[in-house]
Amino acid sequence: MTEILPLPRLLVEPIVRAALVEDLGRAGDITTDAIVPPGARMKGVIAARQPGVISGTDAAAIAFALIDPAVSVEVERGDGTRVAPGDVVLRLDGPARAILTAERVALNLLCRMSGVATATNGLVEAARPHGKAAIVCTRKTTPGLRSLEKHAVRAGGGSNHRFGLDDAVLIKDNHIAVAGGVRAAIERAKSRAGHLVKIECEVDTLNQLEEALSVGVDAVLLDNMDPATLARAVTMIDGRALTEASGRITRETVGAVAASGVDLISCGWITHSAAIIDLGLDAA
Repeated sequence: MTEILPLPRLLVEPIVRAALVEDLGRAGDITTDAIVPPGARMKGVIAARQPGVISGTDAAAIAFALIDPAVSVEVERGDGTRVAPGDVVLRLDGPARAILTAERVALNLLCRMSGVATATNGLVEAARPHGKAAIVCTRKTTPGLRSLEKHAVRAGGGSNHRFGLDDAVLIKDNHIAVAGGVRAAIERAKSRAGHLVKIECEVDTLNQLEEALSVGVDAVLLDNMDPATLARAVTMIDGRALTEASGRITRETVGAVAASGVDLISCGWITHSAAIIDLGLDAA
């Protein structure tokens, strides 16, 4: 598996800090502060309670460090690692108050990102025997968590689509409707795009595809096409553009989509609707 490089702390820390501020509210952790003596220490482990693929260990570690840098965090199973129930992901040692105060934010982020990684990996594994297609995410991410969720997709074996509106041109059906057609939309995009900016156009029919190819694009998004139509589209394109299939693709249907020969399969639900992976913190 490709090495999963951690995100720069500069990107992760503001997200974790905002989550901690939200949780601490106006008075801090009044439960822990009332019950746990200031000098108490504890050891703990965050372990998996169900199988999955891990992501978010850096965010979890930062949560503990922001409450108290004296908390020691040892990552036993890093991002991109498969876990079974009982496997230890993080080992903690330090001031008990800090560990208990940061616990929920750390787990919220770790469980959420591991869910995204696991959902992505399920699609990757289901598609792999049927073709070359990479599984890619979309901009359908949780507001404020995009960088973490995009990282989780990579941890699950997938790849990233656009990170935002400013890093590539993606002409969608409503752009086409307002522009007056596929050709007009692509021509306008080409007149404004810089020489390093890729242009992708969404098409719903083979007629639209033919029009897009006549103007020339870097990639085509083949939206809501059945596998037979996708295969015809791939033949029509014949390597002239990157091919991306999209539209309600599940683990049950992704194999047939991959078998059509497309280069990419994009799925929004792996970020917007992935179930969390259950991880818990227990005193050791």
